[in-house]
Order: sequence, then structure tokens, then C-alpha cells
Amino acid sequence: MLTILGILFAVAPAVVWMTIARTRGIGFAIGGALLAGAGLLIGVQQGWIDAPRADAHLVYTALAPLLVACGAGLERRHENTPPPEWIPRRNGAIGFLGVQFALTLVVGLLYAVMLSEGSDAPPARAVPALPPGITMVSEGTGCGSGGCYRLVEVASEDGLTRPEIIRTLDLQKETCRPSGWLLDWRDVCVGANDNGRNVVVYAAWS
Repeated sequence: MLTILGILFAVAPAVVWMTIARTRGIGFAIGGALLAGAGLLIGVQQGWIDAPRADAHLVYTALAPLLVACGAGLERRHENTPPPEWIPRRNGAIGFLGVQFALTLVVGLLYAVMLSEGSDAPPARAVPALPPGITMVSEGTGCGSGGCYRLVEVASEDGLTRPEIIRTLDLQKETCRPSGWLLDWRDVCVGANDNGRNVVVYAAWS
């Protein structure tokens, strides 16, 4: 159900543009750009593109109305006065896109407030992909005084020692990177520890 709603959310600006476009060339150009943006957003929603979802939704809903307005402006320069029935469609399109952006902004701000409480562990994608020969033994999450974290215990199928596993994963030193662009301002830090039996890869908020 959420997947369907996400797809409808992504393609809505393109559908709105179809109701008000009046020229073939500009209509197809703006419509194609909106569909391309919708495809990228769906890719983020489905996890095919590694990008922060909340930020991607906010950027998309901010840029889509600007693209629609740009298309309407270009059509105005190349077409005669629009028919009377076009005016209500244009007003409805402006209202719909405005409501979509406002709802996205409110949800995004609520999301940012929830993140500030630090009650969630870093996502699974924060942990680097394991190369061939290194397998996951266990995975878990937890929270402490420093915030929440994700732990992945790994072992070697090829007889590598624990220090060799850490070097293979290129995690000799902890590295940190931004988790998002706009709404999620936290850094996620990734590193590895030797627990005496296996190697534990961790991802934690800085």
C-alpha cells in the first residue's frame, strides 16, 4: 500500500501538468522532465538509489511546481490567450501542487524533530556491503548514552584473521559522513572492532 501511495505521490505533478499543458513541444518536454524526476524519486523510495528519502521528497515537491510554472510561462509566450475553461484547471493545478508541497514540508519537519530525539538506529545501508568471502554472523541494533547504533558481526569463509578482515573491509579507522542533505543533519560513523571471536562492524550516529 505504501509503495502504491509513493508512486502516486511521485507521478502526481506529471499528471497535473497533463491537465494544463496546451502545446505539444513544451508539453512533452516539461512532462518528460517531470516523469524523469518521478522515476528518480521512485528509485529512492524503492532503495534502488542511495539517497535520503525525506530530503528527496522535499526537493522534488519544491522543484516540480517551479517546473510546471516554467512550462506554463513558456506556453504563454508561444500561444494565444487560453480558453476560459483552462483558467479553473490552472488554478486547481496550483492549489494541488501547493497542498502537496505544504504537506511534504510539515511531514519533513516532523521527521526532523523525530530524528533530533535520536531514538532510531542507522539504516542497514549505512553498513558497507560485505565482499565475497566475508559473511554476516549476526545483526542487531541498540541504544546507549551516546545514541543508537547498528552492529553486524562478520566472519571469514577463507580463513582470514580478524585484523585481515578489518583491512579487507577498509575499516582500520572510523569514518563519518552526512546522513542527509536538508532534514537529517546527523553524521553516521562506521568502524570495526575485534571482539576476540569475530569482527563487529558498527554504524552509529556521531
